[in-house]
Amino acid sequence: MDKISFWTETGEEESFWILEEARLGGKSYLLVTDDKDGDGMAMLLRDDADPDSEESLYVPVEEEHELSAVLLLFEDKLEEMGILLEE
Repeated sequence: MDKISFWTETGEEESFWILEEARLGGKSYLLVTDDKDGDGMAMLLRDDADPDSEESLYVPVEEEHELSAVLLLFEDKLEEMGILLEE
């Protein structure tokens, strides 16, 4: 499991473990967790960087319709990993 770290707008570093990656509608998405070995919180991140940029700009997916659509891409993998989604 790969780890991703980034800095918030306030300059604090945050790290997450990448559970899965997917592309939808030309955008890249990461399903991440804050706890590699336990019952951590999961979050869906979208890369909003310019397509020509070498850097990523990850933002949490908050819009319900987009969240539902992207989670369908991860559904089988999550089931295999024994991860349950709570709404």
